[in-house]
Amino acid sequence: MATKISSFLATIASKSAVETTKTATESAKAVLDLAKTVKEKSPDVATLKPYAEQMSSLLDLLNSPLAAIVKDAIPFASIGVTLLNLVYEATKKDPTLEECMALIVQGAYLESFKLQLAADEKLLSRIGEKQVSRLVAQQVHQLAELEISDRDARLAIVSFQESGLASELNWVLQARLEDAGLAINEAALLCDRVSRTVPRILSEELAKAADQLKPLAELYRLGGQAVLERTQSLEDYLTKEIASKPQEKVFDEKYLTFQDLYVRLKVQLLDQDGKAIDESPIDLETWAEQQLLDPREQNRVLFVQGEAGRGKSVFCRMFSDRVRRKLYPSFMPIVIRLRDLRRLESNLTQTLENRLETWQFVTSNPSWLTDSNTRFLFLLDGFDELLLEGRASGGLKEFLQQIEDFQRNSHHRFVITGRPLSLQNVDRLLTQTKSLVRVAIQPMNDEIRQRWIAQWAQQFGTEEAHRFSQFLDNCPEEVKNDLAREPLLLYLLARLHREQRLNAEMLQTENKIDAKVLIYDEAVKWVLDKQREDENFRLTGLEPEELRRFLTEAALCVVQAGNEFAPIRMLEMRCVKDANNAIAKLIQKARQNTETDETKALNSLLTAFYIKPASGDKGGSVEFTHKSFGEFLCAERLRDAIVRWTAPGIRPDPFYVENDQLYREIYDLLGSPVLSVEVVEFLMALLTRSNEFKPVKLFERLNIFYELWYEGTFIDALPGENLPQEKMRLLREQLPEQEKPLGLRQVDVYAGLNVLILLLELHRYARSRDELKEKIVFYLDGQPTENYAPRLLNVISYSDCAKWVGFSFVVGAFLAYANLHNATLYRANFAHADFYFADLSDADLAWSSFYCANLDSANLDSADLHSANFSGADLYFANLRNANLARSNFYRANLYSTDFSNANLHGADLSSAYFHRANLCGAILDKANLSDANFESIVWDNKTSWKEIRGLETAKNIPIALKQQLGLE
Repeated sequence: MATKISSFLATIASKSAVETTKTATESAKAVLDLAKTVKEKSPDVATLKPYAEQMSSLLDLLNSPLAAIVKDAIPFASIGVTLLNLVYEATKKDPTLEECMALIVQGAYLESFKLQLAADEKLLSRIGEKQVSRLVAQQVHQLAELEISDRDARLAIVSFQESGLASELNWVLQARLEDAGLAINEAALLCDRVSRTVPRILSEELAKAADQLKPLAELYRLGGQAVLERTQSLEDYLTKEIASKPQEKVFDEKYLTFQDLYVRLKVQLLDQDGKAIDESPIDLETWAEQQLLDPREQNRVLFVQGEAGRGKSVFCRMFSDRVRRKLYPSFMPIVIRLRDLRRLESNLTQTLENRLETWQFVTSNPSWLTDSNTRFLFLLDGFDELLLEGRASGGLKEFLQQIEDFQRNSHHRFVITGRPLSLQNVDRLLTQTKSLVRVAIQPMNDEIRQRWIAQWAQQFGTEEAHRFSQFLDNCPEEVKNDLAREPLLLYLLARLHREQRLNAEMLQTENKIDAKVLIYDEAVKWVLDKQREDENFRLTGLEPEELRRFLTEAALCVVQAGNEFAPIRMLEMRCVKDANNAIAKLIQKARQNTETDETKALNSLLTAFYIKPASGDKGGSVEFTHKSFGEFLCAERLRDAIVRWTAPGIRPDPFYVENDQLYREIYDLLGSPVLSVEVVEFLMALLTRSNEFKPVKLFERLNIFYELWYEGTFIDALPGENLPQEKMRLLREQLPEQEKPLGLRQVDVYAGLNVLILLLELHRYARSRDELKEKIVFYLDGQPTENYAPRLLNVISYSDCAKWVGFSFVVGAFLAYANLHNATLYRANFAHADFYFADLSDADLAWSSFYCANLDSANLDSADLHSANFSGADLYFANLRNANLARSNFYRANLYSTDFSNANLHGADLSSAYFHRANLCGAILDKANLSDANFESIVWDNKTSWKEIRGLETAKNIPIALKQQLGLE
C-alpha cells in the first residue's frame, strides 16, 4: 500500500493527515525550527509536535529564501532517522519501509541541495534571498500528497535517478530555481547534481540507522552498502586520477605545474568533412560544457582535433578537473590515454573495463555502464596514438563505430582528442552517421598568449617575462606569429630563453620548420648538458653524444613498436648490435643489479625532459612525454643513417655502406610504419641542414633499391638472405607481447613505400632548386621509355592487399609535386591524398577516388577522369582543361578558380560544389546535377553547353546573364 510522504509527520502531529493553513513562509520556518531543535537538543515527540502541525512536509523548507537552507549548517540528512527513532521509542512499533524512505529521502534531498548551494557562493548570492512566488509555493506544498510504494522505496536506494520520487522532486526544485532567477539549463544542471548526490547520502544514513530500524537494515543489505562502496570508489578515482592532474609538474620542472601555466584555448567549429564553419572561434571549455549540457546533443561524440603541441592532452587533464569541480556528480570524468590501450576488444565495454580493471566501481558492478545513478564522461586522449594494428587495419573505424553505437543507446558522453590526420580513413563513417561534433584547436591569439606570459611572470618574475616578450618581438615572423602560438613550443621557447639557451638571432631561418628543428635541437642539447651535471652520469663516463644516440634509438624503437612506447628489451637488442655501444652495456649492468650507479644513471635518463617509464607498464618500457619529441628524435636517427648511406668509401668501393648493408639497413629502419608526416617534415629539415646531405647520390641509391623491391627481389630471396623475413623475426623477438605483429608482406610493403616516400620528397626538394631539377626526376608510374610499363597501379594493389597497410594511408600525404603524367591508374584509391601542384596530365584515372583529396593547383589537363569521385575534394586553381569528367562526382568540392575549359562534365554530379570564379568556357555540362551549387562569378562562353541540366532551381548566385541565356528570367 502506498504511503504519502507527509504521513509520518502527521503521526507526530497526532492527526490522520497534516492540514496546515500556515503561509509558505511560516511552514518553511517551522521546518527550520524543527531541524534546529533536532540538532541542538535531545527532543521527544511532544517537543516536535508544534512544529509538525505547521508543515506539510520537510520539503516546505524550499519555500524559504534559499540562503536559509545553508545559513545554520543544519544536517538535514539525519533529521529523518532521528524522527523515525523518536516515534519508535514512543510507540515501540517499527515504521514501515515506505514510511522510512518517505522521511529519509526528504532529508537526503534537502541535504544534497544544501551541499550544492554551499559549494557555489556566486550562485547563492544571486538567488539566496529571492522570495518564493505563490504558484511555486503551492507546488512545493503539494509534494506532501506524493505517494511512495514499497517498490518506490526500494528503487529509491537502488536507482534513485530512475525513481518517480526523483522525477517529482526534481520537477518542483526546477520550478523553484527558475522562480529564483536561474535559466532553464542552469536550473536543470543543478537539479541533476542534487539528485545524483542523493544516493550517496541515502546510503550513508542507511548505514548509520541499519542497526536501529529493521526496515532500514533490510534495505541497506539490498543495495545501500554497495552504493556506498561504489560511491567511495568513484570519489577515490576523482581524488587520485583527476584532482591531482592540474598539480602535476610540467616535464622536469621542480615547481611549475600545469595549473600554473594553463590558459583556455579557442576552437574553430568544423563540419562533418572537417571544414571550417564560417563562425568566429569560441572558448574550448565553454563549448565542451555547452555540448554536455544541451539535451539536444546527448547522442553526439565530441572530437577535439589539433596538430602536435596544440594542447589536446593538457585540455583533457584540466577540463576533467573542471568537470569534477563544477559538474560532478552530473558527470563523472574518466580520462584514458589511448596510447595505454594494449588491445582493442570486440566491444567498447570490455576495452574500458580492461583499462579500468583496478577500480572497484568497475570490478564490483557488472552493470556499471548501465547504472543510471552514474553518468560518465569519458575523455579519450590521443585518437592518433591507438595501437598500430588499429591504425592500419581499420581498427580506428571499428573503435569509433563502437563509440558511436554505444553513445546512441547510452546516457554517458565521450570526448575524443587527436590529430586531424587520424580521422582521414574514418570520415566516411562520420559523414554517414553524423554522430561526431568536430572542432579544431586554434593557435593562441594575442590576448591568450599575453595571458600565458602573465602566468609565466607570476612564476618567474615580471622582469623575466618582459625579457621573453622582447625576445618574441625580435624573433622572425614565422616564430613570433606561428610557432610561438603553439602551447608546447611557446613553453620550450620560454624555458630555453629562461635558461639562456636561445636568442632571436639564432632563429633567423627561411621557414618555420627550420626554426622548429633548431628549438628542438637546442632543447635536446640543454637536457644533455643537464645530465652531465648529474653525479650518476659522471660515474658512468658516458659522453653527451652517447646519450643523444640513446634518445634517438629509443625514439626509433617507440615508433617501430607502434604503441607510442617501447620495451627497454627492444632498445637493448638494437643497441647490442654495436659491440662498442655504451648504452647497451649500461642497460645490461642495470639489469644485473638494481642498486648500481648504472641503474641510477639509466633511471635519471628515463625521467629526463623527454623520456620516462611507460605508465602502467610492468615489463620495463619507455615512452616520450610528448609525441613530438619522439618524432623529432626518430627523424634524427634516420638522418644519421641516411647521411652514412652516401658517405664515400675506400677505393674501389664508391660508398662506405655497401649495397647489401644498405638494403639490410633500409629494412631495419623502414620496414615498419615509421615515416609519418611529422617525422618526414623533421627529417627533410635535418637533412637539408646537414653538410653531409648528398641528394643526388641518395636519390640514385634509393631508386635502385626501389626498382629491386618492385621486382620482388627481397621478398623472393631464400631464407637466410630474405631481408623482410629477417626484420619480421626481429620485430617478433623484440615485441613478443604484440597482439598483431607485422607479417612478411607488411614489412616488405612498409620498406618499399617508405623508400617511395623518400624518393617523392627528394623529387619535391629538387623542384625548388635549379641545379637539381634535371638530376632528380622521379616518375612515380615508371620512367617513360619504349618498353614503358605502368607500375604504380601494381604497387597500389600490392600495398592494399597487405593486411593493415594501404597505399593511400601510407603514401597519400606525400604526393605533392608528384609526376604522374600519362600514368595509368584506373580505379585507384587516392582518398585524402595530397596532390598539391602534382602533374596528372593525360593520366588514365577513370573511376578513381579523390575523396577529400587536396588537388590545389594540380595539373589534370586532358586526363581521363570519367566516373571519378571528387566529393569533398579541394581543386583550388586546379587545371582540368580538356579533361573527361563525364559522370564524375564533385559533391561539396571546392572548385574555386578551377579551370574546366573544354572539359566534358556530361552527367556529372556538381551538387553543393563551390564554383566561385571557375572557368567553364567550352565545357559540356549536359545532364549535370547542379543542385545547391554556388556559381558566384563563374566564367562561361557561348560554347559552354547547358543541355538538360538538373537542379538549377536550387543553385546559388547564378549570374543574371546566365539566367537570361537559360531562360530563367
